[in-house]
Amino acid sequence: MKKYHIYILSNQRRGTLYIGVTGNLALRMQQHKQKKIKGFTQKYSLDQLVHAEEYNSIYDALEREKQLKRWQRHWKINLVERSNPEWRDLYASDSD
Repeated sequence: MKKYHIYILSNQRRGTLYIGVTGNLALRMQQHKQKKIKGFTQKYSLDQLVHAEEYNSIYDALEREKQLKRWQRHWKINLVERSNPEWRDLYASDSD
């Protein structure tokens, strides 16, 4: 069964945040790290995966993405800090 992810990127602890959704988190993270995705993430060097959630349905993932994008900034920061208090790059630690 295909998995979908919502993810949050940052450039530093409590820095600029970006929320996205993908059907291939590893590929998407490679694209972000190599600065292949033009726009907001490239402009602000957002390539540290600080939070991710997995879903079985693209519809559920898209709904969660929309929900998170409506959240206030401090709610998003609290979400990251509950699951990743050190703001480690979760992609780097998963791919070591």
